[in-house]
This record gives sequence, C-alpha cells and structure tokens, in this order.
Amino acid sequence: MQPRIPRQSAGEQDGPRPDGADLDDRFDADLAAAVSGARRRAVRDGDRQIDTAHLLHSLLESDPEVRSVLGDGPRIARLLGYLVQRSIGYGLRWQSAVEDSGAVPVVTDAAGFSPLAAAATEEACARAARRGAARACGVDLLAALVADRQARAVEVLARAAVEPPTVLARVEQHFEPAP
Repeated sequence: MQPRIPRQSAGEQDGPRPDGADLDDRFDADLAAAVSGARRRAVRDGDRQIDTAHLLHSLLESDPEVRSVLGDGPRIARLLGYLVQRSIGYGLRWQSAVEDSGAVPVVTDAAGFSPLAAAATEEACARAARRGAARACGVDLLAALVADRQARAVEVLARAAVEPPTVLARVEQHFEPAP
C-alpha cells in the first residue's frame, strides 16, 4: 500500500506548507482555500501527494477568476468532468507515481506536494512578487501550473483542448491594467 498524506484534525487541516511559510502570508484567501481543498482531495482519493491536477481541480471549483481566464461554460464543465474521472478512470495510473518531469528543480521543503506542485506554488508566489502583489492568487498558480508540459494539470487541459500558451496569454490579459 502506498503511503498517504496523513489525515489531519480540523485545526491542522492545512498541514505543512512550502518553505514552512504560512499560506496566509504567501497566498490570498481564495488561493489558500484552493490549496486546502487540493490537500483534502488528495487525502480522500488516497493519493500520496498533492499534484498539479489536484490544484487545478480546486482552482476550478473555488476561484471565479481562474474560471474566467479559462472561459466559463462548457469548457469548465468538460475540465471538471475529466478531473472527477481521475479517481475512477485515467488518473488511476497517477496513484502509483510521483509527479515529477525532471524539468524543474525539486523543492524539498514542500511536504505533501509533488515536486511539480511544490514548484508551481513557489512560481505562483514569484509571479505575484514580479507584478508587485504581496500575495499570490489563483490566476498566478494557474499560470505556474501550465508552465511544465509534463504536469498532470497540463494533461487534463489538453484533454479539454486547452493549450498552455493560450492560458498564459489570457493570464497576461487578466493582469493588464484597464484602459
């Protein structure tokens, strides 16, 4: 049996964080809630780690800005359909392997995250800092999730005919100042 992310009491539900930082300090409230949701989903599904598909799933469910960037409507429904199927269909093969493309350096202090998910959370914070924001938001994480084509989130997006360059372009438009 594969080791699981330890079950946690309600008070410990957020568990260890990347770099030991408090999510409230690094993520806005919506992103912190999405990461907590991804952690619960990973535990419920019996997955060893929170991966990029868990993060994408939680973002789609909880962040209206992410849904807006991806294009509300049938595309979101299709994406959620693929993500729901992960525990009963094509995602079963993911349970036996750690998500790591080797394309990004491993973040060793991110207990409970796959290497790609840990790197994505770090990149989301870096993206927020580059645009002068104190905290990363869900759209920052979305951009970071599509950065590595080997990520499970990218595989899910591809199944719904959503291309990473298109997502990145829409993220940039999202953050452009209004005229």
